[in-house]
Amino acid sequence: MLRDRLGLPGSKNACEQGECGSCAVLLDDELVCSCLVLAAQSEGRSVVTVEGLRNGDILHPVQQAFIDAGAVQCGFCTPGLIVAAVDLLRHQPDPSEDEIREALAGNLCRCTGYAKIIDAVKLAATAGGGST
Repeated sequence: MLRDRLGLPGSKNACEQGECGSCAVLLDDELVCSCLVLAAQSEGRSVVTVEGLRNGDILHPVQQAFIDAGAVQCGFCTPGLIVAAVDLLRHQPDPSEDEIREALAGNLCRCTGYAKIIDAVKLAATAGGGST
């Protein structure tokens, strides 16, 4: 629904089992894998995709941090990682590296060793990346 009907291609259709995190969105401010939520279940609820994090032409601090830290490889997992990082920083504005790793554990990336992704979350934390 998000990609095909609403034109929001950020959330990726990958595992379709809630295992990879590529389709992560905020549903009523709760991090969920959109592949596990029927469109009808979201009626009347707030759904924020990676596209909804920016403010007009201004990127969200987490989105900008991913660019600045070079945490974007092929880009397939990036939207889900960004949404998960925003969720983490809303709950823990100054996370430790272990907290970052645990919060992002549900998001799989095949291109990196996660070092730049973790750097991006740390950078976003210094920029107040927990706002949506």
